[in-house]
Amino acid sequence: MSANAALKSQTPASSPATATALIAAALPGFETLVQEAIAAVRQKVLVDGRISTARLEAEQHAAHGLSWLATYVMALRELKAYGERLQAEDRYGAIEDYCIRIGAGEYAAQIFGGIPMSQGEIVRLGALGVSARAVEAACSDAADALIGEGNTPENRARLVALFSQNDGLSSVGDPGLDETLEAIRSEMARFCAAEVTPHAHEWHLKNDYIPMDVIEKMAELGVFGLTIPEEFGGMGLTKVSMCVVSEELSRGYIGVGSLGTRSEIAAELILCGGTPEQKAHWLPKLASGEVLPTAVFTEPNTGSDLASLRTKAVKDGDVWKVSGNKTWITHPVRADIMTLLVRTDPAAEGYRGLSMLIAEKPRGTDEDPFPVAGLSGGEIEVLGYRGMKEYELAFDGFEVRGENLLGGVEGQGFKQLMQTFEAARIQTAARAVGVAQSAFDLGLKYAQDRIQFGKPLIAFPRVADKLAMMAVEILIARQLTYFAAREKDAERRCDLEAGMAKLLGARVAWAAADNALQIHGGNGFALEYKISRVLCDARILNIFEGAAEIQAQVIARRLVEG
Repeated sequence: MSANAALKSQTPASSPATATALIAAALPGFETLVQEAIAAVRQKVLVDGRISTARLEAEQHAAHGLSWLATYVMALRELKAYGERLQAEDRYGAIEDYCIRIGAGEYAAQIFGGIPMSQGEIVRLGALGVSARAVEAACSDAADALIGEGNTPENRARLVALFSQNDGLSSVGDPGLDETLEAIRSEMARFCAAEVTPHAHEWHLKNDYIPMDVIEKMAELGVFGLTIPEEFGGMGLTKVSMCVVSEELSRGYIGVGSLGTRSEIAAELILCGGTPEQKAHWLPKLASGEVLPTAVFTEPNTGSDLASLRTKAVKDGDVWKVSGNKTWITHPVRADIMTLLVRTDPAAEGYRGLSMLIAEKPRGTDEDPFPVAGLSGGEIEVLGYRGMKEYELAFDGFEVRGENLLGGVEGQGFKQLMQTFEAARIQTAARAVGVAQSAFDLGLKYAQDRIQFGKPLIAFPRVADKLAMMAVEILIARQLTYFAAREKDAERRCDLEAGMAKLLGARVAWAAADNALQIHGGNGFALEYKISRVLCDARILNIFEGAAEIQAQVIARRLVEG
């Protein structure tokens, strides 16, 4: 009997459709809660039929709580869809069944009892203005069964027992990928096992760059041209494939997974906003890895408030001359081009005066990071997310060729950037799933190997429970992420789905890393253990590509606008 068949045979005696059927029966009640919460928050934040920014800020607890409630209900919907797909393909096994049961039961219980927006912030339905009548209606027999039969000690113990029997798990549960995507995932896993995982911790501890030969091998695998159309030298694959690659590379090391992000953002900008000449010139170079890009958007004291951006570019003959400061710029030293957001019209307020430049520069080194006139910078030392290095940049008359104004038209920079946010947040969610999976891998192995009081740590229920919940939430975050990617591939608006995937994925990654370190005990606090790195890497996910609070604000605004 194959390992997969053996696992299938251990599925609970009840019909495998039971868990998904319960979710289906309970969903209408949960969706009513979301609609009531939207209506109640609208009453709090609308003035004369329009969202008041001041009111939305004043009601952040309720507004952000609405975002989390809607994300949880979306997660339940995607858990159901995932189970149904696997059942239809005869791939529904015991691990998937227990993950769905535990996850649906726990999220249902949290909806009624309180959803953690962070470690110290719990949002409850009463704070959202949901009526007692709607809550009572949502407390259906199906919801009661989900909670009562879902996240039980017995189910958690059985799930962990399955992990222990099959420690060769390639991921938590069947990812539900087709043969092509599974082959891509396997290829990325082999690459990481050979080139990344054995060295990542040393790179982190030494704050070393990811070696160029590793980057060159990534280019050979097609990582940088994954979603770039074939006509421009790319592979022309889907955003789902991008998620698979980002997840598996980030499982090896977040820095390696994030190198793909650099090209993804640059390519998306040029594909969506570039002239035909810019596409023909730059996309093949990005796809092959000949050109490494970096995104240069954020400024000191502005953060997510891009409307306050001050770095300016002034046209002087055939060039733009750039002056100003940028911060939190990833991998700028070895980048060949910078997608540079600047203000080209100082008279235009807010976003309207912003433009995007494709700014060329020579590659630098640690000894001479910016060997070009008008550009200097200093490294920002960071806890994690190393391998590429973060910098503050100063521009003083830095020259960019006139034809490198993205799209050839001024004032389009913010619009061009917004077009990339869906894909960027989906990929960040995928990186979060990969980091969470890495934490789970380390936690599971340590719990199996470490003997205390005459038995392995995994034999203790509190340790096993941590592993069970890691597995469950990784599976949930993965399904939300892949769902958002499928929506993007279908060319449907998916800013809401992408935001939810990123919001939940970042929390799941941090929880997984924190719990895996706890399983390691004192050893987890030692720099020599890999989990210390994964914890540091996981922390950034709740901050970049929109901090959790900003992400929740964006989701809430979209929900209220309808």
